[in-house]
Amino acid sequence: MDNREEVREFLTSRRAKITPEQAGLPAGSRRRVPGLRRSEVAALADVSVEYYAKLERGNLAGVSPAVLEAVARALRLDDAERAHLLNLAQAADGSDALTRPRRRAAPWKAHRSLQWVLDAITAGPAFVRNGRMDLLATNQLARAFYDDIYATAGNQANLARFQFLDPAARRFYPDWDQAADVAVAILRTEAGRNPHDKDLHDLVGELSTRSDEFRTRWGAHNVRHHGTGTKRFHHHTVGDLTLAYEGLEMAAAPGLTLTVYTAEPGSPHEEGLRLLASWAATQNLGSPAERSAD
Repeated sequence: MDNREEVREFLTSRRAKITPEQAGLPAGSRRRVPGLRRSEVAALADVSVEYYAKLERGNLAGVSPAVLEAVARALRLDDAERAHLLNLAQAADGSDALTRPRRRAAPWKAHRSLQWVLDAITAGPAFVRNGRMDLLATNQLARAFYDDIYATAGNQANLARFQFLDPAARRFYPDWDQAADVAVAILRTEAGRNPHDKDLHDLVGELSTRSDEFRTRWGAHNVRHHGTGTKRFHHHTVGDLTLAYEGLEMAAAPGLTLTVYTAEPGSPHEEGLRLLASWAATQNLGSPAERSAD
């Protein structure tokens, strides 16, 4: 992905989201574009208009951390957006060269002890995913929970492909638009963190070509941290489920996230997970040995 283009579009999209009132500035009556003017952002960041214009043209190489922080404050970036800006600056400097993949990485598989951990979680779906939203390892309940994804080979066990290319996703996610926003924000965040990931490039290209919904969202340049919250689902066997989730970054495998879904104790949704576990026990969903590697 072209770093200068990514920087340019990210900064201009963030500037367009801020109203003068939010920035404590007079609105005026002759604004031809939404959001703040470049000169206003420059003043808020305490840099010259010419210097900020250079940044917004996509040139972050050599920009000091202090200036990046000032721009982040001026644009009122949240934690995820600030981290994304810093990742873009790191890529512009070439300081990510040591961690840059030279070729496609070999497929990652869970080591046996991690699969044991997943299988020890029996009350809710638990799975490991990467920043491309590939499902890399699951417990039996997660395999049953995401049965629609595995049912179609074209999904390639990828949550984003399922979200945008599989009609079953509209049923599985009652709040489809919200889920779609989250999926694209996760991919956009990963693109900033790992801009040289060839598989990610291919995935974004495929989804942009095949889905107008994805292409529009990708152009918005929204990013987010996806660590905790509540989601609604509709499973084809057990019906509606409202589940809380926690996403835990894996220290032993940077870039991977362990996510666990749970239901409120004593709720109908907890009973729904029990029914899902009973259904999973009757299905041929693959043994733990088939879902892990040494």
